[in-house]
Amino acid sequence: MSTDPTVNPYAAVPFHFWTGVFFVFGAMVGSFLNVVIHRLPRDMSVVHPRSHCPSCEYSIPMLLNIPIVTWLVLGGRCSNCGVPISARYFLVEAMTGGIFAACWVAFGTVSLGLSIALCVLMAGLIASTFIDFEHFIIPDQITIGGCFVGLMASAIVPELHYVETVRDALTASAIGLAVGGGSVYLVLRFGKLLFGRYNVDLQPGQKMIFTDMELVLPEKSIPYGEFFLRKNDRIEFHAERLEMADRCFWDQEVKISATHMTVGDEEFDPEPITFMEATTDTVNLPREAMGFGDVKFMAAIGAFLGWPAVLFSLIASSLLGSLVGVSLIVLGRREWSSRLPYGPYIAAAAVIWIFFGDAVLARFAPPPM
Repeated sequence: MSTDPTVNPYAAVPFHFWTGVFFVFGAMVGSFLNVVIHRLPRDMSVVHPRSHCPSCEYSIPMLLNIPIVTWLVLGGRCSNCGVPISARYFLVEAMTGGIFAACWVAFGTVSLGLSIALCVLMAGLIASTFIDFEHFIIPDQITIGGCFVGLMASAIVPELHYVETVRDALTASAIGLAVGGGSVYLVLRFGKLLFGRYNVDLQPGQKMIFTDMELVLPEKSIPYGEFFLRKNDRIEFHAERLEMADRCFWDQEVKISATHMTVGDEEFDPEPITFMEATTDTVNLPREAMGFGDVKFMAAIGAFLGWPAVLFSLIASSLLGSLVGVSLIVLGRREWSSRLPYGPYIAAAAVIWIFFGDAVLARFAPPPM
């Protein structure tokens, strides 16, 4: 980007003035991301009603809705009811501001458009990470929407893909989208073959309950949506006792899918069954190596950054996941590793690529002939 003020008006003021502008703007975007993180997984509008305390529903006035500052001044509490407000609100605002500023510092001398395009991607990565941590999902509004935004951003800012023409940028974006979604889908399918089922052991006398929405185990509840992603996914167990609303069974093999249930030799439609209670010593459950949300998430990253970023993110996210898993085992927190979603590892790997991708390419690129 030219530093001549007659060519580039942004050069008329010091470079780091714009660093501050990006930080402030990023903090404002982070305030909106907090709304997205809270409301989007709950199918709530992100624009109405206006920001309010989730406890007392006090509508927050503009003077008490200043990013970062308000949370610090109020000590992380609602000014009306005094209930603590999650530190996540402060963290997201500060993180978004810091990352936006970092995008300007790293890429502002290359292109204003490149800095802004990467800020848009960063906002999606931040929202996805915090939603995935809390709800173990990445909403389609972010992933599928990110694919379309990535294509549009590539057309507007070809520098995203180190090319000069719109045609080349759109080609690179489309290839990145296809490689991103396709590669993770293959990992998902292969992982399903290797690690697609697991056992949960119950103590003698413990019961598990089937409601209309989820399986309730002694230590956790799991929505059925996490089990029945495919037609052949089934919950299987040997019931010492199975109690339904109108009858009981003893000493029977039970198999449950999304559309079919067998108890011994009898068959049932699981749809109208809203409650069952079972006594068993172990239950065999289906699981995924990744979710379909991760497939769409990587496709969106590929649309923004291209196929080299996808391959790097796939490898780096696996290494990050392994490192965290081993660390938790060493710290005696093995059970935590199963509760961590994979999306944040993908997001972290994409961030590493954005800031250090040039160094990676230079390190591993073949020497010129």
